[in-house]
Amino acid sequence: MKINSLDLKNFRNYDILNISFDEETNIIYGDNAQGKTNILEAIYVAATTKSHRGSKDREMIAFHEEESHIKAIVQKKETSYRIDMHLKKNKPKGIAINGVPIRRASELFGIINIVFFSPEDLNIIKDGPAARRRFIDMELSQIDKIYLNDISNYNRILIQRNKLLKEIGFRDDVKDTLDVWDMQLNNFGLRIIERRKTFIKDLNEIINGIHHNLSGGKENLVIEYEPNVDSSDFERQIFLSRERDIKTKMTNIGPHKDDICFKINGNDVRKYGSQGQQRTAALSLKLSEISLVKRVIHDNPILLLDDVLSELDSNRQNYLLNSIKDIQTIITCTGLDEFINNRFEVNKIYKVIDGTVSMEN
Repeated sequence: MKINSLDLKNFRNYDILNISFDEETNIIYGDNAQGKTNILEAIYVAATTKSHRGSKDREMIAFHEEESHIKAIVQKKETSYRIDMHLKKNKPKGIAINGVPIRRASELFGIINIVFFSPEDLNIIKDGPAARRRFIDMELSQIDKIYLNDISNYNRILIQRNKLLKEIGFRDDVKDTLDVWDMQLNNFGLRIIERRKTFIKDLNEIINGIHHNLSGGKENLVIEYEPNVDSSDFERQIFLSRERDIKTKMTNIGPHKDDICFKINGNDVRKYGSQGQQRTAALSLKLSEISLVKRVIHDNPILLLDDVLSELDSNRQNYLLNSIKDIQTIITCTGLDEFINNRFEVNKIYKVIDGTVSMEN
């Protein structure tokens, strides 16, 4: 799998951008706040319809413009895809695949498989549970269409149920309609919990070996799934929580409250690990993500590294760079020293200055 080219119009600080990529290693370098990350963001949006930053569509459109256009040409085994995406300030985005408009954004998922690694990901261990759920949901949504459908429906039902809980405070007669939403929440929630269990099990088959090597054979890393409620008891717990939910006007039980825990040699890394251990665990997680995607799709994902090498010491840099030699990688950085020092083969180099990109080799 590879992305051949990316065209942008009125996206962030790019009026017009046309850039092609090598199938192996691509470097985009320049000072901070010049637009390097915006290129990776556009690729991520083309793959997932969402910004890795959590930005809204209107925030990605250039100032004083009403629309933005992203076009990506992707090669997946023997098939070529053209993805066109129009971001609009006051309307839903428009998406077309090979010139054919799609009705649901979910139809795009799985065409491009992206692994995105940024300095923020190094904090996934110590951040709140929402960051770790987001990691699970985004990765599973790219490799499992059924999960994507289930989590989309679950979130839709959760919004409707929470809306109803607020309404009950003013109209007690609508209380009985909770049964309908509870049944649907239970149906989709059960499938989400079971799929997450399998996902964490699959990750554990990969991550300990990677982390063992990264730590010089000193540490064993295990991920533990911490469901908010057990699938065998979900239906009963929703019912028992009903009065509490009405009082708090929100749904307090369900997989939207799940978390995962990282343990090194049996100790919770978030509570007891050093910053170095937390970062190594996060790096192990990302490398495991690459391996898991390869196993599922029988192809390499596209790897986006956003200025992450400067956050790693030389040993972790070397391990990461040696692990991605067979994967199309697009790397942003402020300078080329780390690649020269590591004698890392670079196929294309671009320099970015204030939204202007020029090729240097």
